[in-house]
Amino acid sequence: MSAPRTPSASPRPQTPPPKRGRGSGAVSLYAVFFLNGLVLASWAPRIPQVKEQLQLSDGQLGLALLGVALGSVPAMPTAGALVNRFGSRAVARTAVLVYAAAIALPGLARTLPELLVSLAVLGAAVGALDVAMNAHAVDLERSSGRTRISSFHALFSAGALAGALLGTLAAAGGVTPRTQFAVTAVVALLAAGVAAAALRPSTHQHQRKHQHQDENEPAHENEPAREPGQKREPAPRTRPSRFTPRLLLLSALGLCVLLIEGVVTDWGSVYLADSLHADPGPAGAGYVAFALAMTVGRLYGDRAANRFGPVRVVRIGALLTAAGSVVTLATGRPVVAVVFFALIGLGVAASFPLVVSAASRLHTGSPGTAVATVSTTGYFAFLAGPPLVGFLAEHSSVRAALLILPVLAVATALLAPLLRAEGRATTTPRPAPQTASRR
Repeated sequence: MSAPRTPSASPRPQTPPPKRGRGSGAVSLYAVFFLNGLVLASWAPRIPQVKEQLQLSDGQLGLALLGVALGSVPAMPTAGALVNRFGSRAVARTAVLVYAAAIALPGLARTLPELLVSLAVLGAAVGALDVAMNAHAVDLERSSGRTRISSFHALFSAGALAGALLGTLAAAGGVTPRTQFAVTAVVALLAAGVAAAALRPSTHQHQRKHQHQDENEPAHENEPAREPGQKREPAPRTRPSRFTPRLLLLSALGLCVLLIEGVVTDWGSVYLADSLHADPGPAGAGYVAFALAMTVGRLYGDRAANRFGPVRVVRIGALLTAAGSVVTLATGRPVVAVVFFALIGLGVAASFPLVVSAASRLHTGSPGTAVATVSTTGYFAFLAGPPLVGFLAEHSSVRAALLILPVLAVATALLAPLLRAEGRATTTPRPAPQTASRR
């Protein structure tokens, strides 16, 4: 039996929670979001060239793109479980390194099966990273006490813009996809190593990590010590409920939003090249315009949501997306299509970050589980939607298959009221008064 605690014994030193701002790893997390967007977007403008080099039909390209979804679907729930056990920082650190290296694989593919496998590996890495970085962003948002999720996604869009420019310029300059992807992998791997090393645990992760250390400690300085094995009465908690109707509907909203984003990412350049007969450089400009508008929209997304409310922001954005989609598919001029790709990007920009933020405030008993559920559903749509368009295009045309875009925009507008806050507190109780207050 251990010796009883004496009044003179000094209490166990408590590790202070990490500071907010730079100390909380926000800057390094911004870098991770940026790299996530850059790596995947560097692939998108080169899809027409990869399709031509491997002599793939629309249906075969759709099958190859399915590899990303096949890799991400098992990786996302696995990443969610690993986040619950080891924390989002540890999972994000590993995933971003694997993801950065994996972009080299599609350039090495010489057959359809090889391309399918390489995209599956890339999908598994990006799926795990998406869950981990979003969970970490939500923790930092909760720690800071202010809306900031859209700003993280703005860095993803900024990275996507950089990647789209990289791919477009490489295509226009005659650089092969293999060379571009290899160089991208080396540079991204170096940057990912720096960003991963700089990530810091959030206040919430810190509190969860050290909570178990206090189970046998007195609640206050003058409270008598408990006998070994005797635990403090746990604080009341929300009953865990992994799946609720509201969470499932929010997942459907996230599915619609990211399905739009995924379809434009993988088929925008193909539409301009095949249907509108644009050259490789101009064909990639459609996604560049889309990514640029997404970046701008997300930079102002938090401000707009705080001023007008998330429901109105998503509804208006859905109308812009629907209008942009209709004009893009109706025109026969590449320049007009590029301009209205930008309108689609502006309309969809703030929607998914607001869905993630709303999910984190649900009565699920675990914000991390809710975020993982919404992210898994949404990113499955992001990755599985493009293969669906490929199969539709095989039996009709790319233009006809892309009519799914305005339909999804209308569905987004109808589901937008789900973003209204629930009528009572939706997060776990605030820490006791002795902890640092949050603004």
